[in-house]
Amino acid sequence: APPGCPFCGEAAGQELEEHVRERHGHLLGAPGTENDEQLYECPMCSLTCTNIQILEEHVDLHLEEHSFSEGGNIRDLELAQQLQTEEDKWQRSEEEKREREEFEKLQRQYGLDNSGGYKQQFLKSMEREVDRGRMQPFEYHKRKADMMESLAFGIDDGKTKTSGVIEALCRYYQNENKDVRRVWLSAGVDHFHSSLGDKGWGCGYRNFQMLLSSLLQNSSYRGCLRDTTLIPSIPKIQSMIEDAWREGFDPHGASHFNNRLHGSKAWIGACEIYSLLTSLRMKCQIIDFHKPTGPMGTHPRLFEWVLHYYSTDNEGGAKVVCTSKPPIYLQHQGHSRTVVGIEERKNKTLCLLLFDPGCSSQEMQKLLKQNSDGTNLKLLRKFVGSLKEKQYQIVAVDGVLSLEEKAARCRASQVLTSEKIP
Repeated sequence: APPGCPFCGEAAGQELEEHVRERHGHLLGAPGTENDEQLYECPMCSLTCTNIQILEEHVDLHLEEHSFSEGGNIRDLELAQQLQTEEDKWQRSEEEKREREEFEKLQRQYGLDNSGGYKQQFLKSMEREVDRGRMQPFEYHKRKADMMESLAFGIDDGKTKTSGVIEALCRYYQNENKDVRRVWLSAGVDHFHSSLGDKGWGCGYRNFQMLLSSLLQNSSYRGCLRDTTLIPSIPKIQSMIEDAWREGFDPHGASHFNNRLHGSKAWIGACEIYSLLTSLRMKCQIIDFHKPTGPMGTHPRLFEWVLHYYSTDNEGGAKVVCTSKPPIYLQHQGHSRTVVGIEERKNKTLCLLLFDPGCSSQEMQKLLKQNSDGTNLKLLRKFVGSLKEKQYQIVAVDGVLSLEEKAARCRASQVLTSEKIP
């Protein structure tokens, strides 16, 4: 393009000097001044040039500098945008990686990582015991054979069971006069603890075995349990829960496990216990203590509920009340236990009595011995200040369902399965 006038920008071509003189001469000074010099002032920086060619070159430099500056800004902006895009992409990648690792960690924690179930863990645990010299090879093969037989019949081998604890507690409280004003105990119940095959994840199954051991001793429930006369093994319980899902119980919970428990180390909770019991025509309910109801994050309402459960229809004046009530399944984040009774202390406080699947048979056997000072009861006692998880759920059995009631509860479980205590 022909050079433009530095004063008005109009294209002047080869006649720029003539154009400037004719149109803008009054800005440059009239000819014939001292030394007869014509001066040209730069419209961009006010520098005075002695002729029009110098002015043109000077203005061109301004224009080149301006063009370079604009181009540089554009390039800087493009570079900044590119760097930001790469940074965003990297952050997304890292976030996806963290989420994937967290998900895999949760899968491992809750037994959903396809790493095998009870059988695989049992065998691997025994192999480690042999490698460390804690188990002889002949014992390994014997226990493996026993385990395979147990799994084949779907029956628990009873090696982690302790019986007679409730009866021993009843005898102890009859003679205890120091701290306990009254005590209510559940119907007889066997204690089961975790074994090599389910250590770290089997508490829900073991608590179901405890509850079932009591129900099997109660004539009111035998009619519902004629197909389950012996305590099932953990893999069998997993299959029983899957059967309940296939009947239509708790489809939301089933989808969480991809409708499959057998062969996994999946943790179960109150909803799975409710579904299984209801499928067996047990009249039960889930009570959700969804927030603390006392100071320091405690749950006194839970203790009051348990007291009401055991004391209803058992309000006689006896100090020790051996009720016909089944034990209660108690769940909180990461663990579950079985409530087998409740103490009312002379200072008016309440104390739960809990069977914990994490407690070994050796420890539970101590409760069978007469112990005048009650030190062994520390295994069972939990005061209000001891239960400070954010949320608790309990599953309580209280009767038998008709087939129609079972069908109605199945439909209801597809919408809501718990009652919240305010």
